[in-house]
Amino acid sequence: MNDLTTPWGEYVLTRYPEDPRDPLRAWDGADAYALEHLAETGADLTGPTAVLGDRWGALTTALAGARIEQLATGRLVQITDSYLTQCATRANLSRAGIGHGAVRLASTLATPPPRLDVLVVRVPKSLGLLEDQLHRLAPALHPGTLVLGTGRTTEIHTSTLNLFTGILGPTRTTLARRKARLILTTPAADRVGAAAPGAAGAWPVRYELPRDTGPLAGRAVVAHAGVFSAERLDIGTRFFLRHLPARHGPDHVVDLGCGNGVVGTAAALANPHARVTFVDESYGALASAEATYRLNLASPQEPATAADFVLGDGLADMPPGSVDLVLNNPPFHSHQATSDSTARRMFTGARSALRPGGELWVVGNRHLGYHAKLRRLFGNCEVAASDPKFVVLRCVKN
Repeated sequence: MNDLTTPWGEYVLTRYPEDPRDPLRAWDGADAYALEHLAETGADLTGPTAVLGDRWGALTTALAGARIEQLATGRLVQITDSYLTQCATRANLSRAGIGHGAVRLASTLATPPPRLDVLVVRVPKSLGLLEDQLHRLAPALHPGTLVLGTGRTTEIHTSTLNLFTGILGPTRTTLARRKARLILTTPAADRVGAAAPGAAGAWPVRYELPRDTGPLAGRAVVAHAGVFSAERLDIGTRFFLRHLPARHGPDHVVDLGCGNGVVGTAAALANPHARVTFVDESYGALASAEATYRLNLASPQEPATAADFVLGDGLADMPPGSVDLVLNNPPFHSHQATSDSTARRMFTGARSALRPGGELWVVGNRHLGYHAKLRRLFGNCEVAASDPKFVVLRCVKN
């Protein structure tokens, strides 16, 4: 929990889920710089406003407070790919005494607002996601729309600016402040508005898997913008697919942190009697997983494996003792901050959800040392497969 002082007031903010061991803040200099700029320039925040890519709701909470001060009547919408961001935003709005009705929380796959007078963009790590969202939002903009991007200096590159310029209009960047920069874009009349050209963008994409990927060899994957390994299979998952456990029967299998769904889809193809649950906190990931699964198991030639697609914080809502096998390629970052907090929550949730005798299989880089954490949690951990860079670990719930 930490305080963010803005021109409109001070807000106590948290990341989600709240973890007293997590030293990371719910805001940074890029958030503060954007808010200061809006106040210093006297920006009119009373019209329809969108915040794209907010990390933990800092921008949304502060702008909601500013709009209350200005007796705003327009709608404020937060657009994010992250379920955790939405949870954090709700908690931060509530803590600030701002009713949830003041802000609409929308996913990056939802229908964009019909018109925007202000667009604030927290630059995402994925250029693909930025490209997709700018294309989606261009029809809602007009030449008078205030477009403001913000990010740490290490997050804003020439390629970032080129996307704003190419899709929306002339763009420049500011001097650095708080180790952050702002992006200032003037929407061009021939690129924005209801008839904005190319508004659909290029996403989702589809690509074929290599021949050494087990049950999915040579099959296709569907990926929405911003999803991990969106345009090609990452080498860690490729290694995992070659070493998945061989199981047959009516298992309940969970692809935890499913991303584009290749691991769970491979498990479904290998065991047609299994029930597979795909879980992720990313709207785009879950949509990608379902598309990948349907593409590969929706024909008369394939077995009709039962499948569920669950948006949420890992296995927090899974009934204890209800799962036979959890397959997991955990991220070692959380909203661009390097941290093992997500992996720890995944491992703990898996242990709770597994029945006695159930197994957790994890792939990870050797240097991350997951075996030590898993041995403390499960009391056992063995190496099922390894190469110079990756290990596949197997744990059994006793």
